[in-house]
Amino acid sequence: MSGKLAKAKGFKKSKPGTYLSIGTTLFGAVSVVKQAKKARTEQDTLQLVDAVVSAAAIVTGVALLIRELRRLSDDDVLAD
Repeated sequence: MSGKLAKAKGFKKSKPGTYLSIGTTLFGAVSVVKQAKKARTEQDTLQLVDAVVSAAAIVTGVALLIRELRRLSDDDVLAD
């Protein structure tokens, strides 16, 4: 495995990497909110359902990332 790839994988499992992932995921919520507003304005039920499912995926993704962040914090405490 190359050094850069190893660093990238290590970053994903780090606190800064997890915070970045949370921010990126939450940034996606902006487009979902816009989609939901547009769907409600146009009374497009299918698009509204899509927005709700997307929002649920974002909530689930953030919850998983927060759990990972807690595990990283627990590992830090155990390492000390």
